[in-house]
Amino acid sequence: MVAFLSHPPIPPARPAARPAPDDTGLLDAYSDAVSSAADAAGAAVVHLEVRARRAQEAEAAGGSGSGFFLSPDGYALTNSHVVHGATELFVHLTDGRRLKADLVGEDPHTDLAVVRVSSEPLPHLQFADSDRVRPGQIAIALGSPMGFQQTVTAGIVSGLGRSLRTQTGRAIDNIIQTDAALNPGNSGGPLVNTRAQVIGVNTAIIRPAQGICFAIASNLARWVAGWLIKDGRIRRSYLGVGGQTVPLLRTVTRAYHLDQDTGVMVSQLTPGSPAAVAGLRESDIIVALDTHPVRTVTDLHQLLTADYIDRPAALTIVRHTERIVFSLRPAEMPAV
Repeated sequence: MVAFLSHPPIPPARPAARPAPDDTGLLDAYSDAVSSAADAAGAAVVHLEVRARRAQEAEAAGGSGSGFFLSPDGYALTNSHVVHGATELFVHLTDGRRLKADLVGEDPHTDLAVVRVSSEPLPHLQFADSDRVRPGQIAIALGSPMGFQQTVTAGIVSGLGRSLRTQTGRAIDNIIQTDAALNPGNSGGPLVNTRAQVIGVNTAIIRPAQGICFAIASNLARWVAGWLIKDGRIRRSYLGVGGQTVPLLRTVTRAYHLDQDTGVMVSQLTPGSPAAVAGLRESDIIVALDTHPVRTVTDLHQLLTADYIDRPAALTIVRHTERIVFSLRPAEMPAV
């Protein structure tokens, strides 16, 4: 008997192993981007030495923080909580100079302050448009954490539209979240993009969390700084809402012929405030104040100036898909 034996199947040829991808070029590009931005911005970043007299203390106590020049004539931006109550201020420049500084004005409601030194034209930073910042983009923080001057940390923008409550109890909206490491002393320093433009002002960390740090958006910082330089303070009206910029449904914009695709969603409502008394609710989306469109939180902040204090105003909101117009009187924001 003849037995027919089947041949085992011939295994397919194994593909040649691919070489591991070489990411050296990408890492070098990232390193160069961070280094270039740090080099370009570093000369405009300063260390602030703060002396303040505390209650029941005969001698002035010391503190420190960071800041950066926003104009060549010596105006520097920092956090209000860095300089609040200061009796003396000194600015340390990257060239080793220690200059006496004067407090131009502060706004505790946004935790921002402007100081000024007298010197020849100084290097300064430009503001980027924070409305164009996107999660995932590179973020570089500069400052003097724990007194270590000219410290650079880098990470990404982790989130947008956060809210942060200041020491006055008022919520700052449209806060930028980053994982660029911040520590005590970074307060007031700039958060910059790879073009060395300021996208935010570093202001807070969450303890004991790691990699959760916050910066005040540059558009708000630029607006506040301008008023502080002009008047030394900001007299503003308020509605009593905390909010964040959100997209509008296309059906809503078409139905009501809105020339905008975003508005401000009410995320917090202060009891007894003008907005609460008028009948606003959380999750309402503000789209206009009188005839002015409200596209972003910054728009709303900029509209609520002293001109609106105790003046009748029409606030247009979208509730679900219904447009409603409320009549209210913005009150004056209490001084701190």
